[in-house]
Amino acid sequence: MSRTIHIRKITLAKFSGLWLLVLLFCTVKESNAQQDPQYTMHMYNTQVVNPAYIGSIEAVNFGFLTRTQWVDFEGSPQTGSFTISSPVGRRNKTALGLSIVSDVIGPTTEQSLTADYGYTFFNNYGSKITLGLKAGVSNLQVDYSLLNLANTSDDQFSENTSLLSPQIGAGIYYNNDRFYAGFSIPNFFKTKHYEVNGSVFASAEAKERMHYFLIAGYVFDVSDAIKLKPAGMIKIVRGSPIQMDLSANIYFNEKITFGAAYRLDAAISAIAGFALSDRAFIGFAYDYQTTAIQKFSSGSYEMILRFTIPRKGERILTPRFF
Repeated sequence: MSRTIHIRKITLAKFSGLWLLVLLFCTVKESNAQQDPQYTMHMYNTQVVNPAYIGSIEAVNFGFLTRTQWVDFEGSPQTGSFTISSPVGRRNKTALGLSIVSDVIGPTTEQSLTADYGYTFFNNYGSKITLGLKAGVSNLQVDYSLLNLANTSDDQFSENTSLLSPQIGAGIYYNNDRFYAGFSIPNFFKTKHYEVNGSVFASAEAKERMHYFLIAGYVFDVSDAIKLKPAGMIKIVRGSPIQMDLSANIYFNEKITFGAAYRLDAAISAIAGFALSDRAFIGFAYDYQTTAIQKFSSGSYEMILRFTIPRKGERILTPRFF
């Protein structure tokens, strides 16, 4: 699900578009470039980063998200995710789910497939605490034919890369009708995907490091028809700056959502959502970069679609706001 690339010396390839900018920021003795998928509407895509979230939904839930980052950049990140979860048993203490994530950046494609498990060990007066586990595999592929190489006969770029690695993570999630908070580590493994060493050639390595996610949000009643939900997410990974996302969404008549978000030192975002029915929700987000990247890009776009299907004998009283 996540990648951190260390680049020490680049002498082999000529990159264009996005890759030229990446090199400008990274071609020092050693630097880190965090390249895990990021989501503006993370509050509606929680299962991807925290498996315990599935214990908070007492119905079958489907989610699909697509994100295009840094539009107009050649090789810009393209991310998609699909999730499904359902409670198991009569007491809704156990939940099972599946998460699929695809992340494409230039010549690299990383895809992950994980099974999610949630167990609610505390459920009292609408307050729930769930522990979750995530286990699966991820596959990193690099297509060197997409690069504009200075030396097309270079042996180090003669064969494409395809590496499979395990993924195991865990999380904890608390929620009631108005508040939620969670902490998770989606992958405990520090997997080394790729490494090349040499005095003449490039010296580089790509590895996954643990990412720590802390999320929280609260729903306020402004009036009978209006609800306000501030939310936040903090993401920490060694070798990269702390990422902090803050957002506020207003919910009108349990049908329409408008909001704004701020990603520290990165972007400001506009968010809109519509409840198509008591079972379906569609949301859109646009990111305006607050960095120099915005001079070369039309921003980033995101769309999410969620379906909730009640189990037999149950019904949905109100659409979920998180």
